[in-house]
Amino acid sequence: MSYQVLARKYRPNILSELVGQEVLVQTLLSSIKQGKIAHAFILSGIRGVGKTTTARIIAKALNCIGEDGKLQEASNPCGKCHNCLAIADSKFPDVIEMDAASKTGVDDIREIIDNISYATSIGRYKVYIIDEVHMLSNNAFNALLKTLEEPPAHVKFIFATTEIKKIPITIISRCQRFDLKRLTIDDITSHLKKILQKESFEVEEKALNLIANLSEGSMRDSLSLLDQALSYNNYQKLLTTEKFEEMVGLVDKIELIDFVEILLKGEVENVINIFNDFYDKSIDITSFANELLEVIHDITLIKTIKDYKISNISDICYNKMQDIANNVSVASLARIWQMLLKGINELKNSPNYKISFEMILIRICYMSNIPNFEQILVDNNKNNAQNSNIGSTLAGEVLRNFPESKIID
Repeated sequence: MSYQVLARKYRPNILSELVGQEVLVQTLLSSIKQGKIAHAFILSGIRGVGKTTTARIIAKALNCIGEDGKLQEASNPCGKCHNCLAIADSKFPDVIEMDAASKTGVDDIREIIDNISYATSIGRYKVYIIDEVHMLSNNAFNALLKTLEEPPAHVKFIFATTEIKKIPITIISRCQRFDLKRLTIDDITSHLKKILQKESFEVEEKALNLIANLSEGSMRDSLSLLDQALSYNNYQKLLTTEKFEEMVGLVDKIELIDFVEILLKGEVENVINIFNDFYDKSIDITSFANELLEVIHDITLIKTIKDYKISNISDICYNKMQDIANNVSVASLARIWQMLLKGINELKNSPNYKISFEMILIRICYMSNIPNFEQILVDNNKNNAQNSNIGSTLAGEVLRNFPESKIID
């Protein structure tokens, strides 16, 4: 048998298996159980949170054959009857899936409109699932309006999108809307643990947290990362944090915080030497830059919010960041944040990521050694000539690094 990736193998088959979408699950279970089902749904959210999966579950619930073999509306489909299995394999004639990314025109919608008047072949409802619906043209949306408002009783529409703002309000107003939440780290790690137990694998807690962080709230991304990590680990029973960090090119958190501290002190030689050590360990420079942004963000929050807590890091890491926060200004942290963001955009057009990022780090070190405006103003009366030179240098750097800024007389 061909190998099936974890994201497909453990795709939910019933509403109650959906992770982190309690509001959606409760609403749909209630409406299907009571037989009060909307004629159109729109599911929005980031990639990998269960939009298409939810659409298929709704289609199963509407066409499931119960144990007695008769069509019945079931709030949780059995997942084992002919209809449920056919829908899962995209082979059910009354559930039509369409990818709006490849079929964007009005002719594609007219084909749907021409066919909806026909009765179902097998099931109770004819269900149209349109994925990435925001990709439809304006003419296609307009052609759909009247049919969407008053479809035949045996027809249901389910739309899925990652960009709800691109869909005309006239379409949204005709649908029952559900915004699928970005999954929390706890949601993802808890689900991954259940899957690992079934697959007879173990993953260190820190590695699981890293997977959850890198997936940015997407369950599918986390399962893809886990699949890749298990393969990289040669499917050994235990996946260590070190092995996972090696695969994705991450730097140890403590080492990263130490690096930020040296960067804030403006120690150019040390910064470049340490970065080269990281680079020799095969780090991904874009991921490294994003990790730096995350640490700068955490330090800034520790600096500005009393007793701010950060989950999933050790006390040693937290104490180190607190020490840094006590010795740096918010203005400096904000400058570095902006320069890193600008630098990441510059990397996209760079022929050599390494030398470009070294120049970004040198620029940050140079800015770290320049006093802030407040200090210049305080010392202004002490040495006008010296402060004039410093002020001119600082103003020049600000203008170069912040395009929106300008000098006001």
